[in-house]
Amino acid sequence: MTLPLANLRVLDVSQIMAGPYCCMLLGDMGADVIKVEAPGTGDQTRRAMGFRLKGDDSGGFLALNRNKRSVEIDLKHPEGREAFYELVRQADILVENNRPGVAARLKIDFETLHAINPRLVYASISGFGQTGPWSRRPGLDLIAQASCGAMSVMGEPGGAPMKSSVPFADLGAALFASYAILSAVIGRATSGLGQYIDASLYETALGLSVWESAEFWGTGRVPAPLGSANRMSAPYQAVRAADRYMVIGAANDKLWTALCGVIGRPDLPADPRFIDNVARLSNRADLIPLIEQALAAAPADVWVERLLAAGVPAAPILDYAEALDTEQARAREMVLEIDHPVEGPTKALGFPVKLHGTPQQVRRPAPLLGQHTDEVFRELGIDAQRVARWRESGAFGAQRAAEMA
Repeated sequence: MTLPLANLRVLDVSQIMAGPYCCMLLGDMGADVIKVEAPGTGDQTRRAMGFRLKGDDSGGFLALNRNKRSVEIDLKHPEGREAFYELVRQADILVENNRPGVAARLKIDFETLHAINPRLVYASISGFGQTGPWSRRPGLDLIAQASCGAMSVMGEPGGAPMKSSVPFADLGAALFASYAILSAVIGRATSGLGQYIDASLYETALGLSVWESAEFWGTGRVPAPLGSANRMSAPYQAVRAADRYMVIGAANDKLWTALCGVIGRPDLPADPRFIDNVARLSNRADLIPLIEQALAAAPADVWVERLLAAGVPAAPILDYAEALDTEQARAREMVLEIDHPVEGPTKALGFPVKLHGTPQQVRRPAPLLGQHTDEVFRELGIDAQRVARWRESGAFGAQRAAEMA
């Protein structure tokens, strides 16, 4: 069965997280993703995580680079750029995440590559975008979370600012970039031309701050940390049961009344402090202790079962060992096993969106560094003698040239 993006070739000239994740998403949908890596070192994520596997590549690299092929090219080497330009001639999409200005110095910027292949859709992912006074600042998920305001509203009231452990700026930038890329590919069908896409971690994180910006503009007050609570509804947060924490989402009066019935407090809906959502938000400090007092009578799983039976959204708070082993995760195939040539069978997250007509496939494990260099150029129809000349010149790295001698 042909996957929806099977006719697209993607050049992944990126490292770490946002760019590689974006390209992996395209690869999962069938695109031929060619990961262009620096000789000898490759993507920094290969060795960037704090734990080792059997080989040289980290778990993080394996998690972000399935369904790709790897070629080693020294983009600072004249003949390395010549080899890279041959890839560009037959590519549909390129994704890079250098700091603004680096691509131009390497002569792999949009203007240069557009002249070689006018149909190329070129996406840059950076910390703060290609323009503006902050554009040359280092681009990290941590920095984006701090600069967009998100860290100011995380954590407990009165506590130190906190970062989201899930890197939403990095991963969100990958998602925004992928939807922009596919929009540009669709547009190319009419115009015949590719275009430049400028995505950033900062604008991603700011763009996801929907509730917080609405609260600020609507009230004039700077949003403050609320722990796990919701800004618009109460009770809608983590609460303590007899054995562990759980969450409840009584987001309207009907659910609030049902919650009170389940926990044996049918008197609370008539209490003036909790008479409606506005009152509950204002008196959350009084409300949550009363709920937790009632929940202390039974374990979280018991309360979750009772609340769900009454139509009230609720769930236990699971750690990752539990979350990856639930019946729902198994039913939705959210844990896959992928055979790797060095690591053997390795576990990976499944596809978060299901296509029923053309379901995604794991066609390749994450590649070894430079594993497909010769294969890719051969498929592109590049003469073997020319590839040998590039290799001898050091375009694929001095060490590789010496190994092939």
